[in-house]
Amino acid sequence: MKTASALDEVTAINGVITDRHPGDLHALGLAGCIDRLAAPLRREGTAVHWETPHHGIEISSRSASLLYQAAQEALSNAFKYAHAHDITIRLAAVYHGIRLTVTDNGTGFDSQATPAGAHHGFGLRLMSIAVNEVGGEVSVVSTPGNGTCVTVTLPLD
Repeated sequence: MKTASALDEVTAINGVITDRHPGDLHALGLAGCIDRLAAPLRREGTAVHWETPHHGIEISSRSASLLYQAAQEALSNAFKYAHAHDITIRLAAVYHGIRLTVTDNGTGFDSQATPAGAHHGFGLRLMSIAVNEVGGEVSVVSTPGNGTCVTVTLPLD
C-alpha cells in the first residue's frame, strides 16, 4: 500500500489551495506549514523564495493559525488569479509584532478599485476582518501588470 507524501496532501481545488491534513504548527513551525501550501504552485513551475529570520520567533498558536490562513489565501489568489511565476514569502519580527508578506509577480489588479461581483475579494475581506479583530493590520498593494503584495502584521501580545 502506497502512502501519500505530506506535499501530496496539499492540492488546489478550483484554484483554491487546500491542505487536507494541515501540518502541526508546533512540530513544523509556521514557516514549514506555509511552505507546504506552496506545493501546488511549485508543481506548476512557480519559483517560491523564502526570507525568514535565522532565529525562532515565539508566537501564540492563535497568531500562527491566523498567519497560516492568511498565507493560504494569498497563495491561493496568486495561484488562481495572478498566474505568477515568482513568489516571495517573508516572515519577520517587527516592533512588537510579526509580519507575513507574500509578494508575487503576477497580473495584479487595481487594489484601489471597488471589487466587482458578489464573490470578488471576499477572501481578502474575511482575512482583513479576522486580522483586525486581534489588533493586526492587512495591506494589499497591487496594480494591473505589476503583481501583488499582501502584508499581514500581528501584535505579539
